[in-house]
Amino acid sequence: MLSVFLIIIYVISIFLITLTFQRFNNNNKELLRKIIHIGIGPLIPIAKYIGINQNTAQYVAGFIFLLVFINYIYKLFPIIEDVDRKSYGTLFYCLSFFTLISLFWDKEPESLIVGCFIMAFGDGFAGLIGKSFKSRSWKVFNQKKSLLGTSTMFLISFSIILIMSFISNYQFTFNYILLALIATCLEQFSFIGIDNLIVPTISAFLYSYLIAI
Repeated sequence: MLSVFLIIIYVISIFLITLTFQRFNNNNKELLRKIIHIGIGPLIPIAKYIGINQNTAQYVAGFIFLLVFINYIYKLFPIIEDVDRKSYGTLFYCLSFFTLISLFWDKEPESLIVGCFIMAFGDGFAGLIGKSFKSRSWKVFNQKKSLLGTSTMFLISFSIILIMSFISNYQFTFNYILLALIATCLEQFSFIGIDNLIVPTISAFLYSYLIAI
């Protein structure tokens, strides 16, 4: 129970930080969403470190998905869904976490962490930097992408793969670069927030089959 309580405290802290930023910078809605998006990323290694088992992690992830779904319908906390486009990104985000926990929690935690971190940090910072600084841009399915944001996604994804593989004592291969490129390409498809599902799940599967072998 203590471990679950600590996770709940962490999640609440992320929302309190976001609400604090909202008071002083309410106009930057993307920043407010990304604080949550990036802040949720460390939940997986924290949960593993404090000894939460797979079943409990699934229940917590499922409960969070339920809360997000209720919020999506009733807008109890509009800051989470406050975007200028139709998106199911937060729902996909929670669904991807639940899927990865179910498949990799005990079997290959490094694949789980890689998938979640690429989504949380790679996609999160790519969105922030891409929208904060001007660079060459294009559209994929009517979603604007930029050279700077895309480069950020690749560099962070590659760094995550490299660090996790170093910790796991895997030998460096071209697959590190290949996986980072694939994750970056997947991030381009962000219509209705689908990248929040395909980026972490496919990245985790590919890490498992291309690197953690």
